[in-house]
Amino acid sequence: MGSQTGAARQKQTLLWFIVAVSQFASAPGCEPDYEFTIEEFCLANFSRDMKKLDQRHWCSWEDTVELYGELTNCTFLVALQMNCFWPNRLVDEFFIRVHKQYFHDCSLSGRLLKDPPNRILGPFIAIPILVTLLMTALVVWRSKRSEGIV
Repeated sequence: MGSQTGAARQKQTLLWFIVAVSQFASAPGCEPDYEFTIEEFCLANFSRDMKKLDQRHWCSWEDTVELYGELTNCTFLVALQMNCFWPNRLVDEFFIRVHKQYFHDCSLSGRLLKDPPNRILGPFIAIPILVTLLMTALVVWRSKRSEGIV
């Protein structure tokens, strides 16, 4: 229940901030103001939320999809209020920086890499070992058998 009221309060704060920023921003000077706003507001909230999440879970899409969606939505709402196009070059560069900072160690599939279960991994280990031992025994048996034949 506390997280819902916190989320609602955060959304109200976001809306208030966007309205306040839009009062001072002009469309022709969008780029520096927009970049400053998404850095100081959107990225600050995202960074705070990511710090709450254990760093081992940063590559887990299930754990970060909501935070990433909020970040994307924040950049869109700020652009909308500041009469900027979205997406734009600044948004692309912003998300590249976010990915370099938070997701640089993640795999391309976006999934957290882990070992397969032992029931799958076991046969891939045991079968080559058994084949090697069997082939060694076969070679030794054939070499002893052929010694007596002239």
